[in-house]
Amino acid sequence: MSYFSNIDKIKYEGPTSTNPLAFKFYNPEEKVGNQTMEEILRFGVAYWHTFTADLSDPFGTGTAVRSWDKFTGMDLAKARVEAAFEFFEKLNIPYFCFHDVDIAPEGSSLRESNKNLDEIVSMIKDYMKDSKTKLLWNTMNNFTHPRFVHGAASSNNADVFAYSAAKVKKGLEVGKELGAENYVFWGGREGYETLLNTDMKLELDNLGRLFHMAVDYAKEIGFDAQFLIEPKPKEPTSHQYDFDVASGYAFLQHYGLHNDFKFNIEANHATLAGHTFEHELRYARIHGMLGSVDANQGHPLLGWDTDEFPTDLYATTLAMYEILKNGGLGRGGLNFDAKVRRGSFEQDDLFHAHIAGMDSFAVGLKVAQKLIDDEVLDDVVEDRYQSYTAGIGLEIVNGNTNLRQLEEYALGLTEIKNESGKLERIKSTINQYLLRAYAGE
Repeated sequence: MSYFSNIDKIKYEGPTSTNPLAFKFYNPEEKVGNQTMEEILRFGVAYWHTFTADLSDPFGTGTAVRSWDKFTGMDLAKARVEAAFEFFEKLNIPYFCFHDVDIAPEGSSLRESNKNLDEIVSMIKDYMKDSKTKLLWNTMNNFTHPRFVHGAASSNNADVFAYSAAKVKKGLEVGKELGAENYVFWGGREGYETLLNTDMKLELDNLGRLFHMAVDYAKEIGFDAQFLIEPKPKEPTSHQYDFDVASGYAFLQHYGLHNDFKFNIEANHATLAGHTFEHELRYARIHGMLGSVDANQGHPLLGWDTDEFPTDLYATTLAMYEILKNGGLGRGGLNFDAKVRRGSFEQDDLFHAHIAGMDSFAVGLKVAQKLIDDEVLDDVVEDRYQSYTAGIGLEIVNGNTNLRQLEEYALGLTEIKNESGKLERIKSTINQYLLRAYAGE
């Protein structure tokens, strides 16, 4: 059965194309540097937003019109697999991602849930045999069901910890079965509402214990995927333990896990934490911890996780600059953890949204590569910090001075002269590069 019979395979037609169902800037075969766009960007489709979500929000029921929703239960799960792989093929997408409950309904017990999952995993595996699309990462939903009301690994209830651990075990087995390149830990409820009833140390210790168990079990079964932590602040608990990359990195170091994990960084989560997307990418990159990306954006007027498809070319450029400086994403990719707007309820809107996101990151990639090739920002930074390349600055960097010597130096200063950071000039230069990319230069 075809769910998108009115849609042909999406092709690259160039910037002058007026076809809404064509790529204007993303040409998977075009080389940027020494790799193709497809090899660098490694796009992925988020199964939950694309095939499972109904576009409901806290103020209204779902609006999505999906031809597969005429089914229920396991029949619905199977129809979604059929629709998904048709979508993957027509979009020519290399990867997809999912949580367990995205692909298979929960049963009345963990045993029944695992049975449902096994059936759908087997079906997905069969479809993958004839598809170019691979599994970028999978994860387990340990946050939606009421059993996780107080958290999962950080729950005060040992039975919930055990249940969560059992689900993680199953997730690692599923990841191995489908050849996942990564496995993500997103602590949707790993946090607390108030310290008045919280043993923070026990909760953090237990979270560390579960991660160590996962590392050990992955080695035991020969699952060599990259482990990723996805930081998210505030939502849904008031205080998330995985607030941002910095706090997550400190956690990993404290529990001796920093050699086993990297970060899956989401743009909208970065802004919710009070950071820019590129800040989180940079922090992870300079510490060797940048693993993968959830590509989306938030709404500047709304203070929650809106998960919009990325269309801000400035943001995609600065993100790709960090990714290229990282040497790429390795086994990671750009997963569109994004959903169409509630008013965009038609099935075709799923294609329009992904085309917009893929084109936006293609532009960002080309501009970022030119900025790197021309050493635009490298020259700016090098010039700004030149005082550390000689004299007292070099002594500081090399650790060859102390407070007494610095005091003696400072007492001899008659004038301290700063220079402009020239931020507006820098942004103007980036604008020039963006416009040249559109013009095909």
